[in-house]
Amino acid sequence: MSIAGGVGNAPLRAKDVGANTIQIFTKNNNQWSAKPLSPDEIARFAENAGTCNVKVFASHDCYLINLASPQPDIIKKSREAFLDEIARADALSIPCLVFHPGSHMGKGDDEGLKRVVDSLEWAMDRAPESKVTITLETTAGQGTNLGYKFEHLGWIIANVSRPGRMGVCVDTCHIFSAGYLINTEQGCEETFRIFDDTIGLERLRMFHINDSKTPFGSRVDRHEHIGHGSIGLEGFRTLVNDPRFYGTPMILETPKGPEGEEDRINLAVLRKLAGKRGLSRKTS
Repeated sequence: MSIAGGVGNAPLRAKDVGANTIQIFTKNNNQWSAKPLSPDEIARFAENAGTCNVKVFASHDCYLINLASPQPDIIKKSREAFLDEIARADALSIPCLVFHPGSHMGKGDDEGLKRVVDSLEWAMDRAPESKVTITLETTAGQGTNLGYKFEHLGWIIANVSRPGRMGVCVDTCHIFSAGYLINTEQGCEETFRIFDDTIGLERLRMFHINDSKTPFGSRVDRHEHIGHGSIGLEGFRTLVNDPRFYGTPMILETPKGPEGEEDRINLAVLRKLAGKRGLSRKTS
């Protein structure tokens, strides 16, 4: 949800489109740094979220951050920016900070994953009192991006010294493009069996609910409106009616216009797929 005009506006926009849980950026997503959140901004954010009955469940870190970078200047800036993202989420009492594991830039998956762990250790050492769940997001696997295999995320969590601070966000477009067949009931069941065996369903904090413009296994990250892409309605019908996920927030990252009409339409589609349960599901 857009934070144009200040973070406090996001809950108001959520209410306007009928969402009850959202994800935001806490700063410009294409800048390394931003001025600290003021006490007035924090108070307005909390007041509007409460008044609108909107749960801001997650923030997403900025797109410049690469915790797997082999370049000394980039890894330094990435770690410092990530630490700031943790602090901003804590200041706003946002439960989860979602981030992509990063790109190894030609150094190979193993070296990249080790660098991610080192970066997370660096950040957690400097934010020992943080309440934020550091939430790894699945990726499509474009270029040298890590996180397109559940094994990547499982390895990172298993190798940090404080795994209790870690969670996972499953992006439906990303995993479908990465090669997890979720467009059928059988495919969904097999995908989450693998997830449970590799990571553990108890680590699953949230979903990004997006259809895919590109075909299965394309390794290309292009989001599409619900039911208009390669996953299709059947995959989402299965997902929103899976009782294991009734309490798991589902966040839309589908294409958006300035008035929010696309969000209203996508929410309506998902709630129809969920039937009466959709009235109590956490969807945004």
